[in-house]
Amino acid sequence: MKSFIAALAFAIVAAGGVAMVLNNIQQSSSVAYTTTGARVSDPGHHLIGPG
Repeated sequence: MKSFIAALAFAIVAAGGVAMVLNNIQQSSSVAYTTTGARVSDPGHHLIGPG
C-alpha cells in the first residue's frame, strides 16, 4: 500500500511539473506556424484568440 501511495504522489508531482514546463514553452499558433509562405502579422480575434 505504501508503494501505491508513493507512486500516486510521484504521478501527481510529475504531472504538475510537466504541465508547468509545457505552459512556459507554449506558443500561439500565429507564432508557431508562421513561415515565409504564410505570414500572419495580426491574427485579430479569430478562433486562436487575440494576438
